Amino acid sequence: MAMLRPMPAVTVSQATLAEFGQQWTANGESLSRTPPLSSSQLGEQFDTAVGNALGAMLGGIPVVRPASSTALVAPQPDCVEVGATRIIGGIRPQNFDVCYRPDGVRFAFDSKTLNDRKSVAKNYQNMINDLATEAATVHTRFPYAVVGFMVIIPRPCLADPQQTALLGTLGRLARRAYVTDDAHLAEAIALIVWSPETGEITRGVPPPGSRLRIEAFSQSVQAAYFARYENLPPHTQ
Repeated sequence: MAMLRPMPAVTVSQATLAEFGQQWTANGESLSRTPPLSSSQLGEQFDTAVGNALGAMLGGIPVVRPASSTALVAPQPDCVEVGATRIIGGIRPQNFDVCYRPDGVRFAFDSKTLNDRKSVAKNYQNMINDLATEAATVHTRFPYAVVGFMVIIPRPCLADPQQTALLGTLGRLARRAYVTDDAHLAEAIALIVWSPETGEITRGVPPPGSRLRIEAFSQSVQAAYFARYENLPPHTQ
């Protein structure tokens, strides 16, 4: 059985993000929904990074693709799944991007990308509603599950009033520390604001010390998971 370890930071290379930035610029400051370098492929970069970091925390267990987008169990007894993973929650069936479900759902994660100014202005409130609903559908059936989200936005597309609204609302949603807390809250949320010009993740938004910083994401996941599952199977010798 694999023993728990500290969760590494979730990282996507600057060079990789710069490639998406070049495509974003070439497309007239937007990412297409179709490859190459599509909006979904950008999300997949972060999905893979989260899955790898989670697998390391769980003792170096395999990171695999789900058997299918409708499979209700993992393809191996103890693995992290990265890809469309079906969870039958308390509100609705939902596909998540990363999942750990050795005996039911213990971890579920989704990435959300908003890739142009119009999308941010028009869709950010609906996206927030989606986050709360997805957290609730997991927690109402699996109250001990750790739920995480990342919201990924190019820096030129994020301005007030959307920036202030996102920072405030996401900060309030990312507060589920105990299994008795409200089901619509999440254990970990990161707001990723990145520069299409350089591929850098912006240092000033969210502000230093915010629970929404990417470097805080792993800390939040680890704290919640360890509090609920440390020294329990499969993390026992």
